[in-house]
Amino acid sequence: MLKLVQKFLQINRYSEIKNEFKDLFLSHPNYPSLFAITDSLDLLSIENAAVRVSKEQIVDLPSNFLAYFKEELILVEKAKNFVRINTIKRGSIKMPYEKFLLDWNGVIVAIEPNNVIARDNLKVEFSWLKYTLPLLLLVGMSFFYNTYNLFSVVFLTTSILGFFISLFIVQEKLGFKNSIISKFCNLSSNSSCSSVINGKEVIGDKWINFSDLPLIFFGSSLIAILVQPLESAILVGFLSLLAIPVLVSSIWIQKFEIQKWCIMCLVVSVLIFAQSVIWFASDLFTLSFSFEILFPFLLAVVFLVPIWSILKSMIKNILGNENSLKEMKKFKRNYSLLDFLSKKVPYTSGFEDLRGLNFGNRNAAVKLSIIISPSCDHCHKTFQEAFDLVLRFPDKIYLNVLFNINPENAENPYKAVVERLLTINRATPGKTVEAISDWHIKKIGLKKWLKKWHVDSVNMMINQEIQKQYEWCSKNNFNYTPVKIVNERIFPLEYELSELKYFLNDYIEEKETEVLEKTA
Repeated sequence: MLKLVQKFLQINRYSEIKNEFKDLFLSHPNYPSLFAITDSLDLLSIENAAVRVSKEQIVDLPSNFLAYFKEELILVEKAKNFVRINTIKRGSIKMPYEKFLLDWNGVIVAIEPNNVIARDNLKVEFSWLKYTLPLLLLVGMSFFYNTYNLFSVVFLTTSILGFFISLFIVQEKLGFKNSIISKFCNLSSNSSCSSVINGKEVIGDKWINFSDLPLIFFGSSLIAILVQPLESAILVGFLSLLAIPVLVSSIWIQKFEIQKWCIMCLVVSVLIFAQSVIWFASDLFTLSFSFEILFPFLLAVVFLVPIWSILKSMIKNILGNENSLKEMKKFKRNYSLLDFLSKKVPYTSGFEDLRGLNFGNRNAAVKLSIIISPSCDHCHKTFQEAFDLVLRFPDKIYLNVLFNINPENAENPYKAVVERLLTINRATPGKTVEAISDWHIKKIGLKKWLKKWHVDSVNMMINQEIQKQYEWCSKNNFNYTPVKIVNERIFPLEYELSELKYFLNDYIEEKETEVLEKTA
């Protein structure tokens, strides 16, 4: 399902946030539901709609959308006389509109296409260049310092091809998915690289397993040929001949035990078999092997095996930690847990009368209040997170910024910051965002800020408002800053304020339920 939605995002030019969607979707407490998809899209600020439409309206639908077809989520791409559906189990299928409408239940998920054109192809080109350029440099140096003939060039080429295929095999084994390789591996119903690669192991999994052998063999062959082209090519040909029983065993397992073909494994088998045939057909197989011929290959093996074993162990640990983190995020994103940890504000009387700095939609279901102090370093982060939430979800969040500062403490130099912020907000509200951003986001410093945001005088009503906010905080024993309050409940310290975005729909639903109960 994830790959399907990611492809949907890619078609609509949201490729740059596919990985961000993946993290949100997999850690969603309702994964893998339709709600988890739409909620994750909401968090990414992607306009979307999950609706049921009549089948006659298909002509008015976007050129691509997600739909339920035979109780399975699919990706639909419309054409003039047919639709192409992409399914999780059966891949891409082309069918006439009549057949599609017969089994479609009318439910769709549509998104607003991104107007900014993604540059995926350019990124892929640079990514490949980053990995292939060092190899090309090594090959160039080898050609400059060594003498190659047709025989050694053929073996160098097959070793390079085998090395890259081996990397894809290891990638599949470790769980990294590649869309191009996935298509290649699932050309038919009888092929599945994953079933074979993740199947029965020939050698223990702790150090080196069966899927590692092609990488070690072709990696060592490549290094040896680059160092000593002709002699190492002869050795590689001989070793390829010795490996034929292993190839036969692999084909036997795929055919009769797993009953699935691994296309990448077959390509590796073809390359090794081709190397053995070329070696046997040449007049070089009669040459004897001395230690000087064996040395580059043996050194490469001794070099690669421990490095790959350590590297593989590190990758597995990283992947294990990532999976644990996803499970923890899923647990933490459970609204019941947040609701349990959220405490009610002890004394709410007078709270609505406090006049701070306000941002966002006054009618929003989520009322976020932050109580901060200009001298508090942690308050900088809290304000920025709160303000970012309003910028990202202006219709869902209303932000009220309050201050906890003793107005009678004349020795506090930061008192002037609060006085001027409230004065600016009352006299010229259009400048409030810039003024508070200069302090909490840009952090330009007290002297520079006071010079920039000079006011002629501070109204007595401003001092009274600061006093009211200070007394209200004292009444609730808020002797610290920042304090984060969401809908009159204290936002738990166990959560970062930025994590509020995960629960917006829950807060909205809760608010709507309260309204319905009051009107019932």
